[in-house]
Amino acid sequence: MIKDKKYPIKIEWLPDADESFIALKWLSPLSKQQQNKYAFDSESGNQLNYYFIYGKNADDVISGYRTVTGKAVIMPQWAMGLWQSRERYKTQDEILNTVKEFRARKIPLDNIVEDWSYWKEDQWGSQEFDESRFPNPAGMISTLHDQYHMHFMISVWAKFYEGIDSYKHFDKNGWLYKRNIANRQRDWIGKGYFSTFYDAYNPKAREAFWGLMNKKLYAKGVDAWWMDASEPDITSNLNIQSRKDFMNPTYLGSSTRYFNAFPLQNAKGIYEGQRGTNPNTRVFLLTRSAYGGLQRYAAATWSGDIAARWDDMKNQIPAGINFALSGIPYWTMDIGGFAVEHRYEQPNAKDLAEWREQITRWYQFGSFVPLFRVHGQFPYREIYNIAPENHPAYQSMLYYDKLRYRLMPYIYSLAGMAYHHDYTLMRGLMMDYGQDEKVKNIADEYLFGPALLINPVYTYGATSRSIYLPKGNGWYNLYDGKYTSGGQTITADAPYDRIPVYIKEGSIIPFGPEIQYTGEKPADSITLYVYTGKDATFTLYEDEGTNYNYEKGAFSTIQLTYNKTSKTLTIGDRKGNFTGMLSNRKFNIVWISRNKVVPLHFEPNSDQQIAYKGEKVTVKL
Repeated sequence: MIKDKKYPIKIEWLPDADESFIALKWLSPLSKQQQNKYAFDSESGNQLNYYFIYGKNADDVISGYRTVTGKAVIMPQWAMGLWQSRERYKTQDEILNTVKEFRARKIPLDNIVEDWSYWKEDQWGSQEFDESRFPNPAGMISTLHDQYHMHFMISVWAKFYEGIDSYKHFDKNGWLYKRNIANRQRDWIGKGYFSTFYDAYNPKAREAFWGLMNKKLYAKGVDAWWMDASEPDITSNLNIQSRKDFMNPTYLGSSTRYFNAFPLQNAKGIYEGQRGTNPNTRVFLLTRSAYGGLQRYAAATWSGDIAARWDDMKNQIPAGINFALSGIPYWTMDIGGFAVEHRYEQPNAKDLAEWREQITRWYQFGSFVPLFRVHGQFPYREIYNIAPENHPAYQSMLYYDKLRYRLMPYIYSLAGMAYHHDYTLMRGLMMDYGQDEKVKNIADEYLFGPALLINPVYTYGATSRSIYLPKGNGWYNLYDGKYTSGGQTITADAPYDRIPVYIKEGSIIPFGPEIQYTGEKPADSITLYVYTGKDATFTLYEDEGTNYNYEKGAFSTIQLTYNKTSKTLTIGDRKGNFTGMLSNRKFNIVWISRNKVVPLHFEPNSDQQIAYKGEKVTVKL
């Protein structure tokens, strides 16, 4: 806009959902006195403390950040597999039948998620199942574990309805925020109920909150926690000042001073509580809001209630990249978008085709983020509810699900690197190609680990997309193995069933066996795809997968090294050990070069096969 020129502005709002909101914000021009100045402002701070973290690259800076705020603990291995969720499974039978269908169709899956309202309508905060819909929750979870080899995550809010037993207990001890109760503000469930949240800054309240979860849920076999509304969302969609008013004062003091740290304190209580109750099983939390240091409490964050629209999917790419650059390595999103446009609920043929394509593209993208999680409102998000088995949407989603599980040796090694070496799994291009000026503002490409260049497709009907291949090395197409030089922008094929994925020249990628869940069988046969042209290295990391023995040194590493000059691959001596470690395994070697194009196959014909017993082996191209 040009100074002193008036512009007519029309805002037309056509909400597409029952819960819709609109806001208008603007930024006025700065005065000359304000220009080129930088200022800090604080509502409550007595002083400003600066932490300057120096590093020669982004990884060094993130490592320094974690030195200050805490290590990123290793999530349980099963958390790297597929999670299936919806808003919501309303009965015990729905959960069991969903898992049964996944197993019958041989769709790999590790985690089923129960969203909110498994309690009776007026019992929010009781942490008790409604027995009319969940007659035997402990038996249900036992069946999931023993029969289907499945993990069970459940949604827990830090919220209590006035008058229930847990409310009375917390209220008696002064552990609740009471202003929303005094205001008699009802929530949106049924007739509306009076509610509030507990004060997570109070150590006694944290202990009591875990005690409630432990007694009512963990004792039944729950594996992981979905800590929803952890802002805390005492009353939805209020401005910041009102939200601070509702949680003032905290145990530590003014809510203005401590407001943002609620999700950290909430996670701290659960992490410390579960580790105290059961030191041998890894904690896992998913929380809607984050705070510095969250990674030390086994907590991941998702991007909230995003909409099922193409633009929202596109926006998740830089959201994930930037979240990872903040130093917290585990991020996820609602694959498919949470809030669905009405036209998708009872779609005509045209809208159904768009819905299927959109969620397929989202699923393709979601298979290459740290946590692979499907969630949203109706229509249901299970692969078989999206499209029939012979449909390209079904076939593509199944392909990427299986590819994710084949990549588990690679992905879990990245998780090991995140703890042992402060690594970042989802990597903005500037992290590895900072000297290439062209990558610094690319928001729709990223590296997943050191080797995989991911290029999501976020345009309806697209069959290609523009991609910049960073300079410094060449790039191999994941699917057909063809080589392309770096430092150029290309138009890559992106048919309905595939997104463009490229492999960095000078990479070693371990692929494991086909599995239906992460603990089904050990990776006793690993196929190493060696993308030659430059020196390459990768460290295969393994541990027991579900406990904290890795903190005591119970893990192993195998260094994989390709030397361009000698054209040799060295599988180094295995270092370290742990209970259940494979003493012997097979490595199948597949060589890819500019002159030797090798398409990706789940069951490849390997060039060489190595019987590995833990001692160094060198093989020549």
